Amino acid sequence: MISKKIVTYLLAALLLAAPVWGQEQTLTLSSALEQALENNYGLIISRADLQVAEINNNWGAAGRYPTIGFDASDNNNYELNNSIYTNRLSAGVGLNWVLFDGFRVNITKSKLENLEDFTSGILAMQVESTIEDIILGYYNVLLQKEQLKVLKTIMNLSDDRYQYELKKKSLGGSVTYNVLQAQNVYLTDKANHMNQDMLVRNSVRNLNYMMGVESSQTWEFTEAFEADTSNYLLADLLSKMKSDNQSLQNQYTNLLLKENETALQQSAYYPSISLGAGMDYGHTWAYSGGAQSLNAETLTPYGNVRLSFDIYSAGVRKRGVEIARINEEVANVEILQMEHALTNELFNLFDFHEVRLELLNVADENMEAAELNLSISEDKYRSGVINSFNYRDVQLIYLSVSYQRLQAVYNLIGSQAGLTRITGGFLGYAAE
Repeated sequence: MISKKIVTYLLAALLLAAPVWGQEQTLTLSSALEQALENNYGLIISRADLQVAEINNNWGAAGRYPTIGFDASDNNNYELNNSIYTNRLSAGVGLNWVLFDGFRVNITKSKLENLEDFTSGILAMQVESTIEDIILGYYNVLLQKEQLKVLKTIMNLSDDRYQYELKKKSLGGSVTYNVLQAQNVYLTDKANHMNQDMLVRNSVRNLNYMMGVESSQTWEFTEAFEADTSNYLLADLLSKMKSDNQSLQNQYTNLLLKENETALQQSAYYPSISLGAGMDYGHTWAYSGGAQSLNAETLTPYGNVRLSFDIYSAGVRKRGVEIARINEEVANVEILQMEHALTNELFNLFDFHEVRLELLNVADENMEAAELNLSISEDKYRSGVINSFNYRDVQLIYLSVSYQRLQAVYNLIGSQAGLTRITGGFLGYAAE
């Protein structure tokens, strides 16, 4: 399980100089991750939960130390029959200390430590999720921008064709039908370009939200839109998942908490020994007929030892232990279930990655052919070898192939991020 020190180091190392908002700045993937890990709303809440768990994890909360209290009172009464007024002042300081309670103190302290580890694990999972979301969000912006470039290329080609038809018509070489058809195509491509430009802005705002920065902040994205085409070994990934996956580590900690609960239930079979000590002070005045008739003062120290043992509780302790042991067994089954589910997820992600590698290769080849076909078709259209409908078909093929290649790159990035997360790699990188 990731240690608290690693999480603390990770979060502290990311508190870098704050950027100046309101102007366009360069944004690398690394700086996006830094800002998200510092400002992400979910992480802020998870860090607060960890602070609470750290505060609770101490011997005082576990019950090792005594409690000391003070109390005072001033009582007054008047006896009507004898006309006697009495005032009683009392005060006391007392110490109560449980000396033995069936090892409950040590068990409780162990439970508090495990709770802190579990909360740290929840924070680590939140860190992993945030890193994956930022990676996908950052590259989604690049995907939308690349698609915008493709649509701009198509729009420019349509505009060139429209201007070409207008020029031909002015020279008597074209008719109104061809001009209108070219105009419709150009306007359609222009609308698509405008819609895609809106999607780019939306994707930037979504990324800003995940980073916890102002929605109006604009960036210059510096990373190249490309995927790592490295191959993975399934056996290595499986080994890393079993040793480093944070969800699995949290489940192990959850089992320890169930074991703590069983031990706490068993501690009820032991006697309890407690110590009480203190000092009581009392002062009494009495007045009868306006004259003082009593003035008494007492100072009483005391010390007591108490042994308590629950001989019979109608099966409450037995049922408590049985339920706790059942919960332990359930936790063990949940570990097996999670290992199985994670193994299935890893196999699926690995298969996706292998297929997406091949799909990217196919998309690259297809893209080369589409670009060449578009270039040749443009020349043929201008020379009259093909008509406008054929040329438009080629443009649409180029658009579809370009989108497929861009999506293939993004899908490969997504599968790589998924494999890194499931094997605990994000936290490993961050700890470096």
